[in-house]
Amino acid sequence: MSDKSSLPPVRLHPEAELARDALSTPLLARAARLARWAGEDTRVDAGGGLVEEQLPAAAAHLGLTGDEAAAHASEAWRVAVDTGLVEIVDEEEGTVATGEDLALLSGSPQDVLGVWLTALETALADASVPDLDDLVDAMDDGGQIDFASLDWDPEAEQEFLDGVLGNLYLLTVSEDGPGDGPVPLPALAASMIVPSDMGEPTNDVLEQVSDAMMRLDDQFRILEPAGIVEYQPVDEALMADADEEPAAVVDDTDVSRYGMVRLTPLGLYGLRSRLLEAGIAAPAVGDLADKGADALLDGTSAFPPAAAQAETEQWLDRHEPLAAARELLAAARGSDPGAPLRRLRCQQALSLVGVVAEPALREVLDDPELGGLARVWLVERGFEDVPAPSEDMVFWLTVDTVAAQLAAEGNSEELQGLVEGLAQQHSGFFAAAWRVDHPATADVLEAMGRLHPDKKVAKEARKAAFKARSQQGG
Repeated sequence: MSDKSSLPPVRLHPEAELARDALSTPLLARAARLARWAGEDTRVDAGGGLVEEQLPAAAAHLGLTGDEAAAHASEAWRVAVDTGLVEIVDEEEGTVATGEDLALLSGSPQDVLGVWLTALETALADASVPDLDDLVDAMDDGGQIDFASLDWDPEAEQEFLDGVLGNLYLLTVSEDGPGDGPVPLPALAASMIVPSDMGEPTNDVLEQVSDAMMRLDDQFRILEPAGIVEYQPVDEALMADADEEPAAVVDDTDVSRYGMVRLTPLGLYGLRSRLLEAGIAAPAVGDLADKGADALLDGTSAFPPAAAQAETEQWLDRHEPLAAARELLAAARGSDPGAPLRRLRCQQALSLVGVVAEPALREVLDDPELGGLARVWLVERGFEDVPAPSEDMVFWLTVDTVAAQLAAEGNSEELQGLVEGLAQQHSGFFAAAWRVDHPATADVLEAMGRLHPDKKVAKEARKAAFKARSQQGG
């Protein structure tokens, strides 16, 4: 799967809803129907597949017609065997019986989803195999497949598909991605082929993208019955020649004709399960709802804003408001590198608690790390009798805020605006700021020197950062 080490959290649908989706997928529904259809007279070949003479009856039972009916019935039977819905009783006789796992389809949502995940693996394996016509063409005189002539590397093909699905997952869960919307097939293919630092793609690269699109078109057609994606295939009218090379994309208005794919809610669940199984951190909103405030603040530190809020809302739903506010404030303390961002997440969480949190905020007014945050919270909500902060507290809170923004967003435009505003509002800011007793003072001043567009002000910031660094060293 994808090698992304820090994926944004995914918002999963309830498991009961996903289980219903799984049961209604053509892949699993057909497999279950064949498992219930199979009887004493059902025979399989040495590989466990239905014998050829029984495929018409299986296809008819599934209501399948046309040239592909037997192939679809054969595929459904293979899924039934792979998932344990059918068991091979006697390999020599080729007899079968209902599998124990068929009962799981009437069990809990987790039971159903477990069976579906196994079926998904079968579909993914099928999607990585060359087209049947290619396999037939590659057979030698002895009826054996000449894999060398296919130019097919099973491991590389699986890695390619895993990479594509990983990119599709990342695009779907990213807040600046398409979300529930579809992704154009050319963009998905290009994400696997075109180097990120390449300007104008060469003709060779464009040809590789075109080839990848055609592979993906076949693969997504196979995967759609598994319920993992919704797919609009490439418009056959766009095929330029007998080799089925797609014509070049003319403009954005045509892009939907080149294939559009989106992950379904079930697909998101399935890909996340595979990512977790591969040892990749793939968080889901709600993972932290039953954990402590320290886990919440640390865990959401790398989340995009909307996901952090959704996670925090679920956490707050399980806690009494005033107790939650006290726990959040306690977890926000610290002088470690992650502390400023914890305090920012704490501040954002407290904004969701409401005025009932007032006693908790008043209790920390004299706290050197939380007093400034508490004053801002109380004043913004119109509470009276809020003591004015000392100048030291104001500067400490400023450094803490910039440090949190740096950790959350890096050198963003929003942070640049904050830096410009600070320097403009306080003419002697840098003369005082380097003395602030905060672990991040020097780093914050260096960042301000990088971000401020005025060379004179930037130089002042760098000088102040040097003084702060010297003070820390001394």
